[in-house]
Amino acid sequence: MPEMRTPSVSLVIPMFNEEENIEHAVDAAVEALTKYTDDYEIVIVDDASSDSSPMLVARRVAENPRIRMIRHEKNRKLGGALKSGFAAATKDLVLYMDADLPFDPDVLGRAMRAMQVTGADVIAGYRLDRTIEGPKRTLYSYVYNALIGVLFGWPHRDINFSFKLMKREVIEAIDLKAEGSLIDAELIVKAKNRGFAIQQIGLDYFPRIRGQSHLSSPRVILKIFAELVKLYPEMRRRMPRPTTQRPRAVEPIEEARSRRK
Repeated sequence: MPEMRTPSVSLVIPMFNEEENIEHAVDAAVEALTKYTDDYEIVIVDDASSDSSPMLVARRVAENPRIRMIRHEKNRKLGGALKSGFAAATKDLVLYMDADLPFDPDVLGRAMRAMQVTGADVIAGYRLDRTIEGPKRTLYSYVYNALIGVLFGWPHRDINFSFKLMKREVIEAIDLKAEGSLIDAELIVKAKNRGFAIQQIGLDYFPRIRGQSHLSSPRVILKIFAELVKLYPEMRRRMPRPTTQRPRAVEPIEEARSRRK
């Protein structure tokens, strides 16, 4: 029986003023990618940073030809950054990761195995413990996930968590419109509505300890709901899968809760 080829991987990292995190994130990503694939690229999208982040990334680009940086002259928020990164991705699989390392990139290996075993097109991570950021953000998360489930008829455990490993055909088949943080929900909902199989896996979560989060302010939350109202009809629309392969329903993998202290 012929040995299966290891898929190539594009890692997309949106970046805005992450001078305290980006070097460590890139180093950890390179270590994991080198471990699990022979062919990778890292696409860092600088969303008009005003700190030293671009200079730090430029140094890594000079050291490693597999790292690329895309520069936005104007800040386009998370959705705009991800759309630029996804459009630039060239490998078999595309992984999205925030610059503050909310998960250990080494979980890439487990996610690739889950994709191979289940036949899923998307591996979406959820946080095993969402309470460590405090009751307010935990409540926001539960309410938002419940709302997306009610509106689109599919319960997703942690729609905004950044770990999403996808076959590149998923990105090529859907037209993402959101400019803000709604893009996470738009990506999952549209992939589901095109018949792609989505597998959820539980991951240890590491909250931000350096730098400032720009994704949980009242302004960001209001933008999410404004875009949700605008894009709701399109996100409800079901379209045929762009292949003849029949999609399989994939249930979430339950993971034992981590014993972090």
